[in-house]
Amino acid sequence: MGREVGRVVAVAMMLTGGVAGAQISPTTAPSNAPGTGAPGTAAPSPGNLSPGTVPTPSPGTSPAPGPSGTGSSAANPTPGTRAPLPGPAAVNPGPAAEPGNAAAKGATAGTPKPASATPGAQDLGSSPIAPGSGDGARGDLTPGAPRGAPEEAQNQAPGTSQATKPLKGPITLAQLVARARTQDARVAEASAELRKFQALYDQARWAWFPRFEITLGAGGPVPEARNNGLGGPPTTEASLEGDWNFGKVGVTVFSTGNAVLPLYTFGKLSALEKAGEQGPKVGAALRERVRAEAGFQAAQAYYGYQLARAGLKQLEDVSKRLKDAGDKIDALLKEDSDQVTKLDTYKLGYFRQLVESQRATAVQGEQFALTAIRLLASAGPDEQVEVMEEDLPLQGDVNVPDLETSLKQANERRPELKAIAAGIIAREQEVIIRERSYYPDLGLAGYYDVRWTSSATRQRSPFAYDPFNDRTAGLGLVIRGTFDIPIKDAQLEQARAELDKMHAQELTLKAGIQLEVTQVQSQLAASYSRAKSFTEAEKNAKRWATAAYAAFDLGTGDTRELVDAFTALAQASAERGKSWHDVRVGLASLARVTGAVPATDE
Repeated sequence: MGREVGRVVAVAMMLTGGVAGAQISPTTAPSNAPGTGAPGTAAPSPGNLSPGTVPTPSPGTSPAPGPSGTGSSAANPTPGTRAPLPGPAAVNPGPAAEPGNAAAKGATAGTPKPASATPGAQDLGSSPIAPGSGDGARGDLTPGAPRGAPEEAQNQAPGTSQATKPLKGPITLAQLVARARTQDARVAEASAELRKFQALYDQARWAWFPRFEITLGAGGPVPEARNNGLGGPPTTEASLEGDWNFGKVGVTVFSTGNAVLPLYTFGKLSALEKAGEQGPKVGAALRERVRAEAGFQAAQAYYGYQLARAGLKQLEDVSKRLKDAGDKIDALLKEDSDQVTKLDTYKLGYFRQLVESQRATAVQGEQFALTAIRLLASAGPDEQVEVMEEDLPLQGDVNVPDLETSLKQANERRPELKAIAAGIIAREQEVIIRERSYYPDLGLAGYYDVRWTSSATRQRSPFAYDPFNDRTAGLGLVIRGTFDIPIKDAQLEQARAELDKMHAQELTLKAGIQLEVTQVQSQLAASYSRAKSFTEAEKNAKRWATAAYAAFDLGTGDTRELVDAFTALAQASAERGKSWHDVRVGLASLARVTGAVPATDE
């Protein structure tokens, strides 16, 4: 799906004068076609009506910045690839399914503020997930103010003073997500891409502006050319041609200029401007998608760190209990008690080593998660990053939205759908431009030609030709068109085919989003059910371990019962932490796939 969605960005390649011109001009200058960067491609000058220079968007081009996260282990149900951000290994991991991709719950839940800075921006609604805090740096999905770069793209790019602002105190999930959404390098890349789309839109809006071509020059030497100023014969011997007598030579200075203002283009200019409006929408939507990915990866790293931290605490508790049991066994062996044997010491030692091996895995996972947090928070090399400690289990009940509600929200708010909708509009305008290319364009043309030569007599007769001292200017109506009908037919059919292809991509995208939302919503419901079950299982395992240890301490229990109880407790605790980790990531996943945005603005 990510690959299919990314193709709509290619639509922006036709947003400027490359879309059939829609203006007339006396000349066509070779330059780079807008959006292609291909040197030597002939781009129509403002006014070139030939559609032959329309750059064709490449269907395989995907400008989506950077890889995106995939949750802990869930398979991505849509086409395309995403680089996973591995979480720390859980203690005694069980077959817990991972939720899919999404943005952080704490930073994407709640009701978003309206984009007051952008007239006409849509209210993206509210998330059904419990409200949390976030950064609010969502993209402006409407090109109401196309000129200039977004503020966060200018002031919050990586490497700026704000991007390297030191962290104060333990970083929370909301702070981490906010920094990732505004300072990640992929977000900066997407913001730069949006600025390019806005500039292309400006270029399309000003496609009607005349292209003034002015030439200034001076040169010499110019041979003497004298007569009576009325077109008569030369009056000096040096003015005669055919000899080496140049007389008193001089210099010449000249200036020429021309321009064409389009008056009526059968709707081509209007279609070009409407197509250009879609570029900032596409760029802003893709930037919002990148922000959501960065926010989700931040939440994934944050919850992975909390899982590893909780696992280490659980291992400490189990290790302490096993050590106490080992000391008790050693004491009973010294007393030659019939309750234990040397075999019990070996059993206990084996399980203690298993706990130590899991501890090394948990430490590695904690270090990896902390490294990911540093990267996503744009922390400096010497900057100390401390993460706020948070319990993974939620205190209240989790409100898992039903599938119908989740699908409705995704269809209304996913930025990929906004991007492809804008791309379809742009393609429709291209078809209109191709259809109108059969008609000529009406324009107002003007020119002037001023020349002066020091060694030539200025001719005063209007019937005398004077290449040395000419002063002419003119203004008139012009009509310009081309008759390459077979080529225009082929280009029109190509534009219609591209539009049909984009409609098909829209259907594929909607199907992929439906599959993704269905997977994430079902996995979240299953994760929450497992979390509640393992929470109760841990409570029972604690009671079992307490009873087994008390019986062993009193001499009425054996070591097998004690070891089994501790093993069950360790596994239940690990599965409980892992399942609540899945719930937290699942909430973030559901927020992302339904297109939730941060609740507050920075």
